[in-house]
Formats: sequence, structure tokens, C-alpha cells
Amino acid sequence: MSDQGAGYVKDTISAIATAPGRGGIGIVRISGPLVAKIAEKVLGRLPQPRYATFANFRDDNLDAIDQGIGLYFPGPDSFTGEDVLELQGHGGPVVLDMLLNRVVRLGARIAEPGEFSQRAFLNDKLDLAQAEAIADLIDSGTQLAARGAMRSLQGQFSRRIGELLAKVIELRVFVEAAIDFPEEEIDFLADNRVASRLVDITEQLREIIDEANIGTLLTEGAAVVLIGKPNAGKSSLMNAMTGRDTSIVTHIPGTTRDIVDETLQLDGIPLKLVDTAGIRESIDEIETEGVRRAVMAMEQADLVLALVDASQSLEKRDQDLAELEDLCGGVKARSMVKVFNKIDLLDDHKPSVSGLIEVSAKTGEGMDQLKSHLKYLLGVKGSTESGFTARSRHLSALNRALSAVEIGESALRTSQAGELLAEELKHCQQSLGEITGDFSADDLLGEIFSTFCIGK
Repeated sequence: MSDQGAGYVKDTISAIATAPGRGGIGIVRISGPLVAKIAEKVLGRLPQPRYATFANFRDDNLDAIDQGIGLYFPGPDSFTGEDVLELQGHGGPVVLDMLLNRVVRLGARIAEPGEFSQRAFLNDKLDLAQAEAIADLIDSGTQLAARGAMRSLQGQFSRRIGELLAKVIELRVFVEAAIDFPEEEIDFLADNRVASRLVDITEQLREIIDEANIGTLLTEGAAVVLIGKPNAGKSSLMNAMTGRDTSIVTHIPGTTRDIVDETLQLDGIPLKLVDTAGIRESIDEIETEGVRRAVMAMEQADLVLALVDASQSLEKRDQDLAELEDLCGGVKARSMVKVFNKIDLLDDHKPSVSGLIEVSAKTGEGMDQLKSHLKYLLGVKGSTESGFTARSRHLSALNRALSAVEIGESALRTSQAGELLAEELKHCQQSLGEITGDFSADDLLGEIFSTFCIGK
């Protein structure tokens, strides 16, 4: 766990912990050394730990601001590891603001976004992956994402990383001991313990990376942009995939002038589907701006669907596809999917054997193949039921850890360089430690917790 909690001098923080707006219940949460004093002033007494205590919430003149329940959680057995008080009253914005201001006048300050969770991390109540899972659970857009975030919060992801870290540290200690005590004359190449442990670590890393890839998709989703010439059927495909009349569909070319986006679920994966203006030269200023925005959307896309009207002549289809490929190559999109649309207009259509995706947005033919191909390109090899949610930074750390192990194994195999192997194992350990917070810089923590809700 991070050592940043050692000697951490804390003031008292407070925030409204319920969502903005009117509601039946509103909660003001307080954490820090002034909790007992604030409870006595606002409630008239410090409540019995972990018992709901009904009371009036009093202002500076001892008049009632509201009435509700006070809950006291003494540290270190609380969410933050500090004394925590929750004031649960009515959910009116004015009442909650009055109550929060009363608490601030008694010595607390307004909490920064994610500061309660950050204190839980700094006080060793949660590791960094678990703290991030709180935000992921709140922000989950699908049931699969919510279940994965809950498993991460319960420590499933952290346990997998911890088990792997233990193996890396054990091997690193063995290798460094052999280097420091050469009289033992351990032959690294002949010692199957080193080779077999490296294989085991590599395989385990790859398994976790595969799961983390799905977990990242569940958390962050993917952006899929539709491009094509006017009347290629982009808007029709958009509506077919979302199941809603999101985009206007007419026979008139250039109907879509601006970016239109809609979120849908692909087997539990949130996809942001983006419809764009038809790609063509135009003297129309509005249409030209629409094409420029289409290119900008492509630059930010995870996948680009390049649609071509299959009912055109073979020469025109090839020409359109070549222009779209040049455009995609120019913006360096992660991956382009070539899609022939309007196959329902072909009299003697036969399924392609070249792997080309062929669909009819009108009849739905080929849509299942398209969705399966999208999942494949996003790295989903089987079920989307991930054991945990993950983030891009986790995937980056895991891939750096895998790269370090592979470099170390290569150095050992080609030159018996035990020192290089030990150094790469150290890099692997540090990369894995970034996930749970064993190794974490202050700026990284600030970036992570700033994305949390205020009050969490």
C-alpha cells in the first residue's frame, strides 16, 4: 500500500454526498478530527457509534435547520479510516446548503472531488484499484459494468495483481541472491526453476491483460464512427444498430451535416456510435464544415466503419472504398472496417468469401456478422462477463509489466544475463505496483481522484 498515509496531517472535510437536485433524502458527510465537536454542536450530542440517532439539525442559534438521522463511525473502523459523521435529512438543495454551511462554520472545509475515497486509500482502507472501482460503480452504464466494478471494489482485481506480484518478487529475490552469491554457481539457463517461473508469470500476465481489456471496455466503452459517401446508408445503419430513429434518413444526398451520436450496448459493452456527414467535395460551407468534423471524429475513434453503397457499379464501389481508405490512413484510425451496405438492392447477391462485411441496414441482413466483427476488433474473444472492471492506465501498466518480463527472459536466454533479468523484474514489479498504489506519484493520485464525485 502507498506510504503516503504515514504522517498525513488531516483537516476536517465535508460535502453533500447525494446527487444534486430535489429528493426524499439528502446526506451531508463529514470526515476528520472535528467530527465529535461538530456532532455535539449540530445534534446536541455525539451519537452512539453505528446506531441511527434521530435529532434536530441545529443552526448557530440552536434553531432547527432540519431533522433526520445522525450516524457516527469512529476511526479507524470507517470508510476513510477517520472519524466520520453522516447527517441524513431531507433532500432539498436549500436545506442541504444550509446544513453544509453550518458544518463549515464549525471548522470543516468543502471536500475536493474524490477526497473521501482518497483518504480511504491514504489510510490503507482501500488500495488504488478498489478506490477507482467506486467511481466506476457510480458511473457504470451497463449491468455488466456494475457487476464488474463491484467485484473490483471487493478486491478481485487487486487479489489477482497481488498474487502475480508475489511471484515476481519471489523470482526477483531468487535471481538477485544468485547474483550476490556467485559461489553457489547457479546456472540460470540450466535451472528450470527460473525458466518455468518466467513462463508462469508471462501466462498469468496475458490472462489478466485479456480480462482487463474487457474490463476497460466495460468501464470506458468504445467510439465507433461511421463514414462514407453521401447516401451510402450511414444514417440508416446508425438507426439499425441503435434501434431508434436517431439520424434523419432521406434519399437526398448530404442530409447529415453535423455529428450525431448515440450510445448503445454491444453485449454489455457501451458503444458510442457516431454518424457523420457524407465525404465529398462541396462548395456548401455548412457541408464542408460537416466533413471537417467527420475527420475530427475519426481521429478520436476506436473503430471506423467505412460504408460503401453495394448497389453501385463495381468501378464506383472500388473508387469510393479507395478514397475512404486514404482518408482513414491520413488520420491513423485504430482500425477501419470495410462495410458494403444496401445488399438488399442486389438482384443476385451472394455472400462474399473475402471476409468483407456485407449488410442491409434496411432488412437487417448481415448485422449479426457486423456486431461479431466489432467485438473481435475490440479484443473480445469470448464472453463479455469480465471478472473485474479496469481502466486504460491499468492496461498500460500490465503491458509494461509483460514487456519487462519478455525482455528479461530474452536477455537470460540469449546471454545468461542475470543482472538484466533482475532489473526487468524490478520494472515489472513497479508497473504492477502502480495498479494498486504500491508505487504512485502525487500527480497520478490527483489526476485519478479529481474524476470522482464530490462527496465520494
